[in-house]
Amino acid sequence: MKVFKTKLQDVLLIEPKVFRDPRGFFLETYNSRRYHGQGIDVPMVQDNRAFSSKGVLRGLHFQKNFPQDKLVWAPHGEVMDIALDLRKSSPTYGQWEAYHLTGENHLQAFIPVGFAHGYVVLSDTAEFAYKCSEFYHPEDEGGVVWNDPDLAIDWGIADPIISEKDAKLPRMRDLDFSF
Repeated sequence: MKVFKTKLQDVLLIEPKVFRDPRGFFLETYNSRRYHGQGIDVPMVQDNRAFSSKGVLRGLHFQKNFPQDKLVWAPHGEVMDIALDLRKSSPTYGQWEAYHLTGENHLQAFIPVGFAHGYVVLSDTAEFAYKCSEFYHPEDEGGVVWNDPDLAIDWGIADPIISEKDAKLPRMRDLDFSF
C-alpha cells in the first residue's frame, strides 16, 4: 500500500495494493499491522456502511466528547469526500480538502480526530464504508452546514439531497465547540 500526505495536517490518503486477474480483484481494506506501521496507530472499534443515490450529501459531521478517527472508502460507486479541520491549534484550521473515492480507484482517506467529515454521491448509486476509532453516540453529534459560505466548499454538485438535520447545522464560525 502507498500512503500520501495531504494538504491538511494529519489527513492521509491511502492507495491499497490491488491484486487483479481475469477473475476480478482482491485487496485488503484494513490490516492493523500495516496501517499501524504507516502511523495510523488507533484501535478501530466500529465499522459502518451506507448506501445512497446520486446527489445525496451526508455531512459535515463530528462527535464532540467521543471524537472518532475514521478510515473511509467507497467500495462501489463514486463519492466526493470532504475533510474540514476544526482543530484551533492546527496550521490548517478552517481549511478543507476533497478526495475522489471510487470503487475503481480503491482509495481510502484517514480522517483523524478533530475534523468534520462529509461526502456527496456523484454516481447513480454508491456504497460508503468507514471504520471508526470510537463508538457512535447520537447524543454527541456535532456538525457544520454543508454550504457554509465562509468555507465555500466545492462539492462538485449544484443541488444536493440533504437531510433536514444536516440543513440545520451551524456555520463553522458559529460553532460553540472546538477541538
